[in-house]
Amino acid sequence: MGNHTNPLLQRISVDPEVCFGKPCIRGTRIWVSLILDYLASGMTIEEILQEYPQLTEKDIRAAIAYGAEMARVGYVLIPAEYEVQTG
Repeated sequence: MGNHTNPLLQRISVDPEVCFGKPCIRGTRIWVSLILDYLASGMTIEEILQEYPQLTEKDIRAAIAYGAEMARVGYVLIPAEYEVQTG
């Protein structure tokens, strides 16, 4: 993909009145970061959908797209002991 107008992002809501302004799946109080944490820990999309039946596969992919967009515009400081040693 690589474009900055991913239609999946329309499934994400950032509302100061909902979830303290944290990005959520639109129409829910499920944080994007929670979904990304689940995926990072090894949960499958199917397992997440079983845990949160109000979500769809497109919602999960929207969370991934949001994470990719955030990685494009910012970065996370990684402690030195976690950095891959080269050379």
